[in-house]
This record gives sequence, C-alpha cells and structure tokens, in this order.
Amino acid sequence: MNKNIISVLIITIFLVIVGCSNGNKGPGEYDSLAKCLTEKNVKMYGTEWCSHCKNQKAAFGSSFQYVDYVDCDKSKQVCNAAGVTGYPTWQIEGKLYPGEQQLNKLASLSGCELS
Repeated sequence: MNKNIISVLIITIFLVIVGCSNGNKGPGEYDSLAKCLTEKNVKMYGTEWCSHCKNQKAAFGSSFQYVDYVDCDKSKQVCNAAGVTGYPTWQIEGKLYPGEQQLNKLASLSGCELS
C-alpha cells in the first residue's frame, strides 16, 4: 500500500511541475516586428473588452507581448492626452491610425521590416 501512495505522489508532483511550466515555445512569428515597433516608439491604444483590439492582438500572436500597449481602461488620462477616441488606435511618429491595421501596413508606416 505504501508503494501505491508513493507512486501517486510521484505522479502528482510530475503533473504539477508540467502544468506549471511556461512551455518555452521559442520566438513568436512576429517578434522582430513587434520589437522594432516598440523601439520606434509606436504604441497601440486599446481596451481588454474591445473585439477589434483582440483581433489586432491575435494577428501578432505571442509576439504581442513586445508591443507597447496602453490599456485605456487603466490609463484613461494617457489615452485622452494622446487624442485617442476609438480602439484600437496606433500612434506612429505622432500620427494616429484608428482601427485594426494590417501588419504589413504597420511595418511600412514605421519603417520596420515584416519578416
């Protein structure tokens, strides 16, 4: 019976460790674009509830983590000061681009490469 308890404990510990790991998936497909946008001070303004913002984030996939994103629900004053009136809105070289943007357009507007 002790062997069964030890076996169950070992399996449980293994499952907890596997479940808690981040699964290091490696680089995202658009990491270089997202990092370049941030280096060039490009910002995306949006909210968590906005379906178009969700679509824009999905276009980047895991690479979105590198985009300079401002949550306008949490930073209303920042968004108001930037002149944001809808979501998502991209700010590139001081100019606002409202709505979902194609990645190739963001690359072109910012001078970044889409690889």
